[in-house]
Amino acid sequence: MSNTLVFAVLHNVYESLVQRSPDLALEGVLATEWNQVDDLTWEFKLRPNVKFSNGNVFNADDVVFSFDRAKKGGVSSHLSDVARIEKVDDLTVRLISNKPSPILPNQLVNWMMADQEWASENGAEAPGQADNSAEGFANRNAMGTGPYVIASRDPGVRTDFKANPNWWGEIKGNVDSATFFVIANPSTRVSALMSGEVQMIDGVPPQDTQRIEQTDGLKIAAKPDLRTVYLQPDVARDELIHGSAKGNPFKDPKVREAMDLVIDREAIQKRIMRGYSTPVGLPIAKEVEGSSDELNTPTKPDIERAKALMEEAGYGDGFEVTLDCTNDRFINDEATCLAIGSFLSQINIKVTPRVQPTARWAQQINPPGYNTSLTLLSYSPYSYDAHQFLTALATTRNPDSGLGAFNIGGYSNPELDRLTVEIGTESDQEKRRALLNEALTILKNDHSFIPIHQLQILWALKEGVEVVQLADLAYPLAWFKVPE
Repeated sequence: MSNTLVFAVLHNVYESLVQRSPDLALEGVLATEWNQVDDLTWEFKLRPNVKFSNGNVFNADDVVFSFDRAKKGGVSSHLSDVARIEKVDDLTVRLISNKPSPILPNQLVNWMMADQEWASENGAEAPGQADNSAEGFANRNAMGTGPYVIASRDPGVRTDFKANPNWWGEIKGNVDSATFFVIANPSTRVSALMSGEVQMIDGVPPQDTQRIEQTDGLKIAAKPDLRTVYLQPDVARDELIHGSAKGNPFKDPKVREAMDLVIDREAIQKRIMRGYSTPVGLPIAKEVEGSSDELNTPTKPDIERAKALMEEAGYGDGFEVTLDCTNDRFINDEATCLAIGSFLSQINIKVTPRVQPTARWAQQINPPGYNTSLTLLSYSPYSYDAHQFLTALATTRNPDSGLGAFNIGGYSNPELDRLTVEIGTESDQEKRRALLNEALTILKNDHSFIPIHQLQILWALKEGVEVVQLADLAYPLAWFKVPE
């Protein structure tokens, strides 16, 4: 499954060929070096003397297996540029693309390596489905090369980690063991911290930050997140599957523009997020390659213009639609969902929020069903490049290649598809930035992705706990320190 929270936790157990360092530079993990052999080929030298936590030796066969396995699941979009993989020797592999891919290493940070022998022995050769409809052995068991192993797990309740004594690397912090609790209710999370039940929490409700900071022994840690929140309507179906309108109003760009014009992002920032968000005009963060001040300036509300557009589209009297949201995926997701429904009511779009835990929501809206008419989404491009958003979320869905796998609303624009391919092969950075600008301008003008805001990573900690906050929301336990 391609899910930021899942990656954030599992990176403590599984490792990729490359990762982001604390200063966000790309660094080797299970690869020690890499180079572009020719326009279509990247060669990676693998780290020697690495073992999985069961003692099995990590080598090129595991990389080849992990490639084939990833291609069958949600991570396929991360590898969409790669046509095939070749083993050169036990510690060398080559990734061969269909077309030049100058930023290919950046796209591999969440492609984790699996133990071929372990997977074969336990029937885990294929990954679980993105919609959680099928569960395999690897959904409840793990076997990686990372600094920690899963000691025990109660799904939906807690996961216990302990240090891997045979890890090839060096733990920079002092965390020997850790427990991740699932505490869906934000107020309960805060109470758990304040009572001393836990030493840190994430997803702090912005309205509670002042109270936490005024409590002796507690502190807030915040920094910009790459994650942006956006609204995506179903523009593919001819009829709404969760609404009352005749036909599908979202196929009309005037309706989508009206929705964009009626949402007051500054009000959401001030009243719901208490300043811990940044209104945006694109569904990518301002720090992501491809963003510009001009394009990422949020739309200013214009209710009268929005009403006029609805009249022009023939929907002046509005329609009803269900808005699918989560209540545990990112900060104030449910409150943001309800606020959006309130704004849309000003143009007679009568929203019925369907708020669910992420597990149920994902099973509903994710491929292959895409069972939604309107949903509130969030995304963090781990490559720090807008091309990743375009390939995974904005290009026309292609089940064979994995392109557009998480394009939940079924958006399709041939010109954007063409530009996305060209961006992926352009090595001249100035030309590439111009192409990104062109593609994102199309995306902005089509209003099929309606941006809301860029989040902040917002954690609360006990005094003495030292953490590293990466913009991709990871929890690198090996870099954390706790009081002795």
